[in-house]
Amino acid sequence: MNATDPIDTARLSLALGDLRLPAIKVIWPDFAERADKEGWPAARFLAALTEHEIAERSRRRIERHLDEARLPPGKTLESFEFEAVPMVSKAQVMALVAGDSWLEKGANLILFGPAGGGKSHLAAAIGYALVENGWRVLFARTTDLVQKLQVARRDLALESALAKLDKYHLLILDDFAYVAKDQAETSVLFELIGTRYERRSLLITANQPFGDWGGIFPNQAMTLAAIDRLVHHATIFEMNVESYRRRVALERKRGPGRPPSRATINANMIDAARQDT
Repeated sequence: MNATDPIDTARLSLALGDLRLPAIKVIWPDFAERADKEGWPAARFLAALTEHEIAERSRRRIERHLDEARLPPGKTLESFEFEAVPMVSKAQVMALVAGDSWLEKGANLILFGPAGGGKSHLAAAIGYALVENGWRVLFARTTDLVQKLQVARRDLALESALAKLDKYHLLILDDFAYVAKDQAETSVLFELIGTRYERRSLLITANQPFGDWGGIFPNQAMTLAAIDRLVHHATIFEMNVESYRRRVALERKRGPGRPPSRATINANMIDAARQDT
């Protein structure tokens, strides 16, 4: 092919589609026009196209992983009120969302605290940030996931169901302590914990401390074994704060209050009273 030969653009587009280079297929005419105008060498033109394709693939991959993560909407680190939970270090959380050190080791995160204290928000926010950093995450209510695993066991497919969860670097189990103390439910939960131990990470939110987990598992031996596997490589946050939802509801009920100029007693009234005396 000579440099002066015309380019069959239709054939080129088909070839780029066959090679599964959709971003280059879309952008190459604009890049080619700019390259001709600015006199780019061939290597720079090729590098620009390649970088664009890589960036687009990364963007599409993150979009797919966000869709599959099933994270609750609007729960991000930007919207989380760290000042309302002073026992949680923002710097430590930001270090955790980099993810590489603890996720590669299959370490865990455990968030304790009363209902409404922001545990689920923080868990989802960490998951969202990790997906943006290239990790795969699945967010699930513990009871929902346990029920699915129970169905898999009944169909003799539990091993396969647990293996499918391995693709997620982090599995977020929300409301862990709400699982019923039932032999069938807690046995699949115990198998899930054991399967991921030191291989894949778990993030657990729970409103009950470890001392009350006897109400989750059917016997003390299973309770202690589950706790041992979870805390062996774990970072624990105790979020013992007033319910955020309750605090917001009370603030709404009270309203914004009167402005200073409409106060029942203001500075001018105090000064006038002093002059009268």
